[in-house]
Formats: sequence, structure tokens, C-alpha cells
Amino acid sequence: MRVLITNDDGWQSEGIRALAGAIAGHGHDAIVVAPTSDRSGASASVGPLHRAGAIPFEEHTWPELPDVRVLAIDAPPATAVYASLLGGFGEPPDVVASGVNPGGNTGHLVLHSGTVGAALSAAALGVPAVAASVSWNPDGRHRFETAAELAAVALDWVTVPDDEPRVLNINAPDRPAREVRGVREASLAPYGEFWVADADTSTGDLKIEFKGHDHEPRPESDLALLRAGFAAVTPLSGIDRARIAGAADAIAARWQGGATP
Repeated sequence: MRVLITNDDGWQSEGIRALAGAIAGHGHDAIVVAPTSDRSGASASVGPLHRAGAIPFEEHTWPELPDVRVLAIDAPPATAVYASLLGGFGEPPDVVASGVNPGGNTGHLVLHSGTVGAALSAAALGVPAVAASVSWNPDGRHRFETAAELAAVALDWVTVPDDEPRVLNINAPDRPAREVRGVREASLAPYGEFWVADADTSTGDLKIEFKGHDHEPRPESDLALLRAGFAAVTPLSGIDRARIAGAADAIAARWQGGATP
């Protein structure tokens, strides 16, 4: 299986190296196409592709993974996905793996996450994907290998033919695999691992403060399971119509334009 590996932290991050190592270790044909620098919070942004001209990229090598082609692209991760799936770097991949992100992508954070945005971008082009993250470790020394291995074994599930491409969001606790309590399917928490706590412009500059949640999330949510020591997996749906109806009738009833019936 040909696997595109990307992330939003940049090609030099520990997380993507761990993910590439795990996937290559399972015998897959892995190629890394990742941003040249940190693009965290990029969601599924691609920038003004039709006006940007040529996008610079560089080829690198990782001594520990000599058989993995590594490309650094000066663009967000979703652009790396688009370029790869359109054949920009050789044969298009069968599946996309994004991560491993340091810090959980739970709850509403999936909307802003470049890690998850890359996976959803793949699905938009008809290709299944998995996004992997590990819970935040304040000392910065994350155990990426646990989430990386979970993502590698999840590739078989996401590539099963279905009505639409499967996208799986994986959040692993920051602990060795033997200490993970299990793997559970999870709903999205109303909030994520972090949230915006304050926005202040009193100094003339905008300062936004983020804090960790201190409330108890729903037991079946990704955040609750992650805190409890489980690996939380959440299948995601891409761009789709909401089930709410009646918008057109409500607007038409108050709108003065349009053709007269």
C-alpha cells in the first residue's frame, strides 16, 4: 500500500518521523510530504493556489529511514495532500496518514487542526485517511510511538471500501503502549483539550490566552477517554449537508427580491 505521510508541525518534527517509521515498519511504501515549518492550526487551508505561482519544495533524507522519500513543501499540509494525490510527487497514494501531533485533537479542535484538516482534504478527493495525535505532555517529551503504531494498524480499517472514504481521528494517551487501557470509539467532546480563555487588546496588541479544561467531559467523549488512559478513535465525516431543513422557506418569506410567483 502506498501511504502519504504529512503533518502540520513540519517535516523535522519527532511525531512525523515516528509515524513514518511505524508505517514503513509494516511494509508499506511510504512517502513523506510535509510543511517546511510549523503550520499548526492551519485546518484544511491551502492558500491562494491559483495565484501563488510555483510552490518551493526540497528533498531530504532521514538516516534512520533511508527507503522513505522525504519532501518539505512551503505550504500547509492540505496543499501537500492535494499535490501528492494529483500525482505531483509520483504515483498517487492509496491512503493518507497525518501526524503524530503533540497534543490531542479532540472535540472542537478537529475544526482547527491542520493534522485533521489534511485527513479531511484527502477524503474530499476520494482517498481515505487517518489522523493521529498524542495527549499533551507539559515537559515536551512525548511518546509518539504509541499513536504512530495505532495509526499504522488503523490503515487496514480506513482502506476498506465504503460509501465514502473513511477518515479516522486517533488520540492516544502519552504513555507506553503496554500502559494504554484499550482502544475505544468516541464521540467528539463539546470542547477540546485546550480552549481560548481570554482575548485582550488593552496593550494595543491582540493577546489570546489558552488554558486546559477543568470541567468533566462526557464519559463517552474523546477527551474523557483520553484522560482516562484509553486510545480514543472517532470516525469523521467530511463536508456534508446538515440535517436541519427550512432555511430556504424562512429566507424566502422575508426576502423582497427574486421572481414573483
